Amino acid sequence: MPTYTYGTTEIDYDLEYRHDKRDILISVEWQNGVKVVVPPSVDQAQLDQILQKKAPWILSKWRAFNEITEPPARKEFVSGEKFPYLGRHYRLKVIQDDAFDETHVQLLRGRFICYLPTKVTNDNRQKVILHAFKKWYLKQGEQKIHDRIAIYTEKMNITYSKLQLKEQKMRWGTCTANGSIYLNWRIVMAPITIIDYLLVHELAHIVHANHSKDFWKLVGTILPDFEERKEWLRVNGPLLTIQ
Repeated sequence: MPTYTYGTTEIDYDLEYRHDKRDILISVEWQNGVKVVVPPSVDQAQLDQILQKKAPWILSKWRAFNEITEPPARKEFVSGEKFPYLGRHYRLKVIQDDAFDETHVQLLRGRFICYLPTKVTNDNRQKVILHAFKKWYLKQGEQKIHDRIAIYTEKMNITYSKLQLKEQKMRWGTCTANGSIYLNWRIVMAPITIIDYLLVHELAHIVHANHSKDFWKLVGTILPDFEERKEWLRVNGPLLTIQ
């Protein structure tokens, strides 16, 4: 594993060369560490220059992750495990039977039920149930975020062009120049108050593209306690996972 030295601190990172990338991409994840993706044209001198520039940001991310004391256990997708939705945790019951044609998940009477066809083998069981959970989160979450954003578009007198949940490894939310808002699908595991903060945050970006004083003032007029919600997401965000 390559290492970059910043002052007295050594930063280990995984390096991947990708022909489909034009720019250097650096990600810092709690469980996977630092990953650097570069196009083949980038040499070591150029990479070191970028790492020097990004080192303070990388270290700040690691300091934030160090506040999280207990990493989530990797899910086995078996009956009895708990899975989060809207800030609460619900136990899973897996029912495997020949009567089911495909795997699907329901939240029924306070528990998650996974209906699993008998043809699903132990080798791909976890992958299949994970896919079914993601599909459920996306479907239920889409309805929930559209219900919630309707409250804040009226309060803020702001319109958007599109709202969608999607896979985003490095961001909780993005707002494009044309007013399209994309949220990380994992946010539906968080309490409603945190979902609301993220929606207000992205709506405010339609008015203010950057994180200026005016941006935060607008967020604060809608959510006076936004700093507490922001801090909750910073500390607890890495726990919002089912993998």
